[in-house]
Amino acid sequence: MTGDEVLDEFRAAGALLEGHFILSSGLHSSRYLQCARVLMDPARAARLCAALAGQVRAMIAAPIDLVASPAMGGVIVGYEMARQLGVPAVFFERVDGSLTLRRGFTIPGGARVLMVEDIVTTGLSSRECIAGIAGEGGVTVAAACLIDRSGGKADIGVPLAALARLDIPTYAADRLPPELAAIAAVKPGSRGLR
Repeated sequence: MTGDEVLDEFRAAGALLEGHFILSSGLHSSRYLQCARVLMDPARAARLCAALAGQVRAMIAAPIDLVASPAMGGVIVGYEMARQLGVPAVFFERVDGSLTLRRGFTIPGGARVLMVEDIVTTGLSSRECIAGIAGEGGVTVAAACLIDRSGGKADIGVPLAALARLDIPTYAADRLPPELAAIAAVKPGSRGLR
């Protein structure tokens, strides 16, 4: 699946938004990718994740034991990636500001883990999830996401497979370009600002 085909899936789902958005990082952007809209269609989610699983298989020679994702955005894509790869899925939840395993989830010591996100922007939540995996005794062998909106610039510490890489500029609140500053900002994500 090409990057253009992936973006066509986002457009068809009404998930590629234009305007003035505040990301969970607190940065501002003129484009927002609403993965929940893409993943609400099980057939579309299966198509996208099958393509991503193919990339992961080509990138990693050894088997993967488990998929781990940060909640909220990574839960659905993590589950579908685990289904495509034939392994269990767990997710980390934010508790008192830190990503934590709950609900009886565990990661066996030495487990080879694929960390899966929906979107990577700065890589912060990916790095936090990878640290959580290590804290539980797992080894993150690679990561995967539907869209890397950093254009490949985010360093998460492990190889990252992405269906599409976009270079969508982000801005601090006090450094907005005039055309973005002229539009009212909205916060469409699931997390509060940090």
